[in-house]
Amino acid sequence: MNIPKTSAPRIVVIGGGFAGISFIKKLRKTKIQIVLFDRHNYHTFQPLLYQVSTAGLEPDSIAYPLRKIFRKNDDFHFRMADVTAVDPTNNIIETSIGNLSYDYLVIATGTRTNFFGNDNIAKYSMPMKTVPQALNIRSLMLQNIEKADITTNAEERKRLLNFVIAGAGPTGVELAGALAEFRKGILENDYPELEEEEMNVHLIEGLDRVLPPMSEEASEKAQKFLEKLGVQIHLETFISDYDGKTVTTKDGRKFESATFIWAAGVTGAPVKGINGNALVGKANRYKVDKFNKIVGFKNIFALGDIALMETEDYPEGHPQVAQPAIQQGKHLGDNFNKMLQVKPMEPFNYLNKGTMATVGRNKAVVDIKKLRFGGAIAWFLWMFVHLWFLVGFRNRVVTFINWIYSYINYDRAARLIIRPYNKKHE
Repeated sequence: MNIPKTSAPRIVVIGGGFAGISFIKKLRKTKIQIVLFDRHNYHTFQPLLYQVSTAGLEPDSIAYPLRKIFRKNDDFHFRMADVTAVDPTNNIIETSIGNLSYDYLVIATGTRTNFFGNDNIAKYSMPMKTVPQALNIRSLMLQNIEKADITTNAEERKRLLNFVIAGAGPTGVELAGALAEFRKGILENDYPELEEEEMNVHLIEGLDRVLPPMSEEASEKAQKFLEKLGVQIHLETFISDYDGKTVTTKDGRKFESATFIWAAGVTGAPVKGINGNALVGKANRYKVDKFNKIVGFKNIFALGDIALMETEDYPEGHPQVAQPAIQQGKHLGDNFNKMLQVKPMEPFNYLNKGTMATVGRNKAVVDIKKLRFGGAIAWFLWMFVHLWFLVGFRNRVVTFINWIYSYINYDRAARLIIRPYNKKHE
């Protein structure tokens, strides 16, 4: 593994997401050794993955090299590897490239897609948690439209142009809106043999409204925006099966579709070796105290989506979105500086800065405390916030230019099938 020996405390961090990088940045001037493990060599700005999957942005607009982020950190080491297990008794982590001892361990592994035990859906649907998965969706979407353009079979064309999304949370709503705008801006111009009305976008949600985590006002506005774009919304509908061709719901409805995107839930991504009372089974998250320390362990911490901190305001843990992860990462970094100076640590308090979701051009909804609004102003605020939190100046500039270009031309310039997607089961 080639990690230098050190007399300074060694902190091992698993995961280069929002929580992990926020934590490490806070320790830039601290005399410690930091070793970061991640299966990818880049940080992914997950809130914009849907734009990669719908040809709005290239992946390098939302991904940034982890080594470059921490160039100014002294005694920082990155290793691209899978962490397979933790041995907390001996303070050792086991990885795909070898074992390493630690003084402190910070787990920021985030979440993975939750298929709720449905093997067929796990096998045939398209998840969207990583850049490769987003590129798979982009390729499949474009390939299916190309196939629809040349087929003379009406039923086959309908299946190829039926896009079904499970889950009407922010990811599902943003995907549905982006696909609907793709239909309006691209289909009639690039595919003269196809009619715009032939492409259908279905959004399926088990609850009684879209955007369940947001206010009812936001849900109502978002639904109106989606319906204006032509998205067909199916509420209080649960999916029971998908065989690669047909989506079946529990009430017996069927949707013929060659593109079924699963955005209906996530579950924690724990590391083998830390179980027992620390791991909350239903959520698959580590129970942590007010300092983000995993219960039952003295030197192991958890951050972000994988951490479940029970508070009066959040009895089931903080929302699994970017802001709690960023805030926990920064706070734990400050606490480590205090701890290493033998000063008392401070408990974490989450500042809810609000939630927002975009539906499309000039269409977004925002909840900030008691303030609820939607439309163009919300959309511009959504763009500003997402540009601000993108990692890297180049990424901000490239993304901004892409958005301006798309706004003026109603275009999606990244509609390239660079890496054709072939389903393994076929």
